[in-house]
Amino acid sequence: MSGLDLLSTLAVLLVAALCLSILIVQGLTGVPPLSSNSTETAAVVALLRQAGLAEGAVVYELGSGWGSLVIALARAFPKAEIRGIEMSPLPYWVSRFRARTMPNVLLRRGNFHDHDLGDAQAVTCYLMIKPMPKLAALLDRTLRPGTAVVSLSFWFRDRQAAATLESPGRLGAAALYYWPARRA
Repeated sequence: MSGLDLLSTLAVLLVAALCLSILIVQGLTGVPPLSSNSTETAAVVALLRQAGLAEGAVVYELGSGWGSLVIALARAFPKAEIRGIEMSPLPYWVSRFRARTMPNVLLRRGNFHDHDLGDAQAVTCYLMIKPMPKLAALLDRTLRPGTAVVSLSFWFRDRQAAATLESPGRLGAAALYYWPARRA
């Protein structure tokens, strides 16, 4: 095998491993790494503005994927600290590269269930239906009452949204909750 053949084989194996890692994480979490578009991120930003997000706030993006929402939040709230948490290696590294020049972004690789969210003034997420009940339980344990939570497309079924914004994006609307947002 020539040097070029070896290099080509290694490149194909690397791409295959990265794609397999996405499938494995999706199988574990039930969530593919979706990227939010500009209208969807604008809806999330608008709801956080409506919530009166303070300067210097700590905002968590749970399942930050490819970094689109993290970057939009960092631009919209330049004095806030935006903390993205992503489990899947490839989207994590892509988002790290994309946000490399943004001083108010901190990205971590891992399961957001293993992180303390107690210092959050706001939480955002763009997940799927399957993890929402478990996420609600995590937020119940860790968030201070009144913390703003914005979910894109997939809502917390047992909670009362304070506001919603329809979005012409792939999957619909964004919802703002003030945690714990229990239904009456």
